Amino acid sequence: MSRAKVQAHYNEVAEVYDQRYDLRQGRLYHQHLSRLVLDRLPNRGFLLDLGCGTGLFIDHYHTLGGCAVGLDISPGMVGMARLRCPESEFLVGTADVLPFDDEIFDSVASLLAFTYLHDPEAMLRESYRILKPGGRIAICALSWNMLTWMVPFFYRLGERLGYNKIGMGDFGEHYYTGEEMEKMFSEAGFVDVSSARCSFAHYTLSPRLFGIAQRCEPFIEAHIPYLAFNVCVSGKKE
Repeated sequence: MSRAKVQAHYNEVAEVYDQRYDLRQGRLYHQHLSRLVLDRLPNRGFLLDLGCGTGLFIDHYHTLGGCAVGLDISPGMVGMARLRCPESEFLVGTADVLPFDDEIFDSVASLLAFTYLHDPEAMLRESYRILKPGGRIAICALSWNMLTWMVPFFYRLGERLGYNKIGMGDFGEHYYTGEEMEKMFSEAGFVDVSSARCSFAHYTLSPRLFGIAQRCEPFIEAHIPYLAFNVCVSGKKE
């Protein structure tokens, strides 16, 4: 996976990125994922958001009384995050070598960035290192389902045709199963590891279909999880 390619893409779309996740259906989709991640983390506390993007999750975390630091590979995205949340610290960097001392964070979160990591195992080891004992981590990543297995092919086709859209490109991204991620979490030292498939109402649907999918989403997540688009995994540092 090319870090330079991911960085260049998100630098290019930084100023318009919020058109994807901070408007209409995109906002509802992102808020749903945020709630699922937050439900697996301690209330408030000092949080590190890996792949923070334009700071949407940190902004939401602040409204709950928490304090957070964001890290992203894209200087453009970090610049937008600083404008959104001037009271927070945002850094440019990669998740496999975190520029923080040991045991200083209460929690680590990441929404939809794990898929693009060059070395996900190193990210988990680093997350374990910087968490306080008893600290928790929750990650939401892209997962396979009956609709997403062809997505990489269409991304590659879109690039060849010159189709450029936020978040769409052949980045060599990895779509994880819950079992894969649980294994990585455990090997990094985390305990109380669990996973759940989540999100059926995808922001790319037409408004009418999105509304129907939203109403079905709780049932899908509880009873037919293989239809969900993402997987949320959490664990604790002893």
